[in-house]
Amino acid sequence: MIDRYPSLIAAELKLPAAGVNAVIALLDQDATIPFIARYRKEATGNLDEVAIASVRDRLGQLKELDARKAAIVKSLDERKLLTPDLTAKVVGAPTLAILEDIYLPYRPKKRTRAMIAKEKGLEPLADKIFAQGPGDAAAFAAAFIDAEKGVKDAAEALAGARDIIAERVAEDAPARARLREMFFAKGEFHSKVITGKESEGAKFKDYFDWKEAATKAPSHRVLAMRRGESEGFLYMRVEVAEEETIPMLQALFVKGAGPCAAQVGLAVEDAYRRLMSFSMETEVRLAAKKEADREAIAVFARNLREILMSSPLGQKRLLALDPGFRTGCKLVCLDEQGKLLHHDVVMPHTGEGGRLDAALKVKKLCALHKTEVVAIGNGTAGRETEEFVRGLNLPGVVVVMVNESGASVYSASDAAREEFPNEDITVRGAVSIGRRLMDPLAELVKIDPKSIGVGQYQHDVEQNALKKSLDDTVVSCVNSVGVEVNSASKELLSYVSGLGPVLAKSIIDYRNANGAFASRDALKKVPRLGPKAFEQSAGFLRIRDGGNPLDASAVHPERYAVVEKMAADLGTTVKDLIGSASLRAKIDIKKYATPEAGELTLRDILSELAKPGRDPRQGFESFAFGAVSKLEDVKPGMKLPGIVTNVTAFGAFVDIGVHQDGLVHVSEVSDTFVKQPSDVLKVQQRVHVTVLEVDLERRRIALSLKSKPVIGSREDRGAANAGSRGASFRPMPAKPPSAPEGAMAEALKALMAKRRL
Repeated sequence: MIDRYPSLIAAELKLPAAGVNAVIALLDQDATIPFIARYRKEATGNLDEVAIASVRDRLGQLKELDARKAAIVKSLDERKLLTPDLTAKVVGAPTLAILEDIYLPYRPKKRTRAMIAKEKGLEPLADKIFAQGPGDAAAFAAAFIDAEKGVKDAAEALAGARDIIAERVAEDAPARARLREMFFAKGEFHSKVITGKESEGAKFKDYFDWKEAATKAPSHRVLAMRRGESEGFLYMRVEVAEEETIPMLQALFVKGAGPCAAQVGLAVEDAYRRLMSFSMETEVRLAAKKEADREAIAVFARNLREILMSSPLGQKRLLALDPGFRTGCKLVCLDEQGKLLHHDVVMPHTGEGGRLDAALKVKKLCALHKTEVVAIGNGTAGRETEEFVRGLNLPGVVVVMVNESGASVYSASDAAREEFPNEDITVRGAVSIGRRLMDPLAELVKIDPKSIGVGQYQHDVEQNALKKSLDDTVVSCVNSVGVEVNSASKELLSYVSGLGPVLAKSIIDYRNANGAFASRDALKKVPRLGPKAFEQSAGFLRIRDGGNPLDASAVHPERYAVVEKMAADLGTTVKDLIGSASLRAKIDIKKYATPEAGELTLRDILSELAKPGRDPRQGFESFAFGAVSKLEDVKPGMKLPGIVTNVTAFGAFVDIGVHQDGLVHVSEVSDTFVKQPSDVLKVQQRVHVTVLEVDLERRRIALSLKSKPVIGSREDRGAANAGSRGASFRPMPAKPPSAPEGAMAEALKALMAKRRL
């Protein structure tokens, strides 16, 4: 069976067979996806990470299917039921659903009505009726009346025979296939509110009387209905009209119009209503859930990637504030490497005295620690704290609001306790806010991705699949950026290709005991970091200011000799080759091509030499919210700057600086039809929105990105939007103008002149 995997996967995914074969072979050797995509391009035919992950996932599904086939064959053999024909059917089943249909008649089951009828000796009667020959079924049944066996009369004999026939119909693989096809093509979700739950379940009001084609229901609605059902507010079914299903089944089994055929017809109806409809409904529900999970997980992974790949501020001396009203603002001072220098509490929101004391303390600390940037968490009291700090007019200091989602999770984590064993959770949280501005990726890998707040029904999807996808995303981001081995945390190192938590700890322990690594080659001295782990990880680890300039690049050590040969052929050094575009232009890569390192790899090497170790993330840009600072300030018609915080299937959430994200419904994302908001918007994107509606009671804000939005209720907007799909598309810029004004702009210019942000 294993031999067929490459050709089958290649055909299904429309990928080159040789590339798929190479990917499978490398995966079997425990190669990671980032390593395969980056350093084995010749072998795979330049397949990217997405394609490689698809091969891996499909390979796992096929192995799971084959494992199930083996288990079924073993079960049938142990029970002396296996025949050559049955073996061929089991082995040849292309899907799990078809496999289970084949196995259904042989599956060990609890005592059924058909079994009871067979125990009463009614199977011969069922056979005779099912054959649907001439004669009276009732007369046939009279011969099976037996009080001792529990068959009192002909009617009871016929009922037992119908039970046997109904089970045969329900277990007939072709009939199940036809019915399954009909359910998937015509099945509808019907959801209704459970009587008496209308008020308590008001958040599911949209689904109190809802009907929708099961195959067309979007991910968020499927998950919403299922959540309403699981919480006891909704009753949900998948229905297909019996006027279509039962006649279709009867056409397969009923022959003619005699008395026996009539009994078979009744048995088919019973088979459908009692046995088959619920089975098919379960399959549709599970399939819809699986697809909804897939879409929701894809949304989460896409948003997570945007968050992790957010622009880093870089190494700056920083003061971070975790805002609060009653308990004050936790303040920390960090150096360029994120080391904690000082922590304190200021009370700028507790009266004039507290405000004055806080102002003096912040000014003093900024001067003492030569602070370049103030980072402020965007939670409770965030905007008020921002106004307070901006009012201090700190010379040469840039003020930045930071999304603090997950900071509290980190502050209570084992990683935070290990890093700051003597500090309380408020200090740890403030440090996290500051560090995530310096380098979002390095800090956010310390937090469970599910706590970052960019998912859609994340607690409703299959958790193992979610974890696998999010782990893939984090690994991809970490390895695409690269990791400075002499300053990286254990958590960041653990996501490097080929390492993991154990080897990451070994690297940290060795670094602490022996000092900074002088070269990549020195990593080989780390206990338990063997040749395989070195091969997988070395290209993603950076050693800056080391003896070999290639150690700071993404060039893999296995290709150092090629670069050295290029430099030698030009009569220069590797360092000079890196620094000279004119020298690199003289290189004819065909001279250095080998089967293992062909033109694809050599072009990557030349590209890396032009920008060794350059961060692929975009440069940092500051952002300032509008004049509003609380929900009560927001009025319909306002045009405000904002930052996209989450993109879902039904719309995007935008932070406009009032502690409550507004929703841009998918119908308000663009002037033209948008199927997926992610086609237009990304997390962290800067936008300008128009306020459509403000619901103070439910604390909801409706926003629009349309050029001429309709201000007012949803009903008003729905009427105005009818037939407007032909309007011209207004593309959203990835980074709308958001330059700060006045003192902030001057401070930013000065800081950028001093050191590129």
